[in-house]
Amino acid sequence: MKHAYEASSAGNRSAKAALALLAGLMLSAGPTPAAAQDYPTRSVRLVLPFGTGGSTDAIARLVAQKMSESLGQQVVVENRPGAAGAIASQHVATSAPDGYTILMATTSTHAILPVVNPKLTYDAQKDFVPIGLVARAPNLLVTGPTAAAGSVKELIAQAKGDPGKASFASSGTGTITHLVGELFKSSAGIDAVHVPYKTGVQALPDLISGQIAFQFDSIVWTLPQVRAGKIKGLAVTGLERSRLAPELPTVAESGLPGFEGVTWFAFVAPAATPPAVVARLNRELNQALGSPDVQEKLAAQGAEPGPGTPEDLGRMMREDSIKWGKVIRDAGVKIE
Repeated sequence: MKHAYEASSAGNRSAKAALALLAGLMLSAGPTPAAAQDYPTRSVRLVLPFGTGGSTDAIARLVAQKMSESLGQQVVVENRPGAAGAIASQHVATSAPDGYTILMATTSTHAILPVVNPKLTYDAQKDFVPIGLVARAPNLLVTGPTAAAGSVKELIAQAKGDPGKASFASSGTGTITHLVGELFKSSAGIDAVHVPYKTGVQALPDLISGQIAFQFDSIVWTLPQVRAGKIKGLAVTGLERSRLAPELPTVAESGLPGFEGVTWFAFVAPAATPPAVVARLNRELNQALGSPDVQEKLAAQGAEPGPGTPEDLGRMMREDSIKWGKVIRDAGVKIE
């Protein structure tokens, strides 16, 4: 009887240990299906890789407000600028994969920076799961109000006439605005010095004063400055003219055929976020983008809504990475 009791006790201890281990594994695996089904039960943080006042910030806040209404929980925008978007991206990559911390990814953070910076602390493909494309927006080539050049051809001629003297601004080394500038340099055969800023908006005073010769940045914030007469708009970087500024030619039709440099904005979440949570966020995002008032406000900023599936976004990010990878290698762009 004693042996039987000891055996029974040992069996009970083993069973309890197994249950405890199973419980621990379930907790470490992240949200349970029931938790995902109840999502969200609190506010969601939408982390932005750039500062306030730029195109990323404007679009994110517009969509976040609309999604807050349908989700029943606030989508709170949190700006974490720095390192061309790497600081915010790394923060979200290491956040809990529960759907309560998501990232506003951009062409810069997920198609360009992983190629230009081999020491990056996050993997754009492995550390994130795509949620959906938010919008696409062309960039605008602008100069200061007193700049002599009034067209793309005149800007190129001026730069060629004084090699190495011209400079161009960007929102950071390795960002889309930097690489569009590098693409412009190589396509036009000019030499110009790159001057990075934390955001494109911060470069505005130097552009207006003439310290910066030209700048490529999102039409979302540059066009209002053009309309106000603070800077001059020379061309848009899409393959087609913008509906917002049809009078402005494309760079492609201004002597550089095939030239294109479009910025996209998208939502991504930490890897291992439950599929049910990703599906819910994708559904809410697409619903927000389908709203007439959101579409109207995006159009007013020169951006086109980009509803679609997580798979669509993942494929687009991979293709864009290949495209800009060539520009990076040709220009020798590096981030130390």
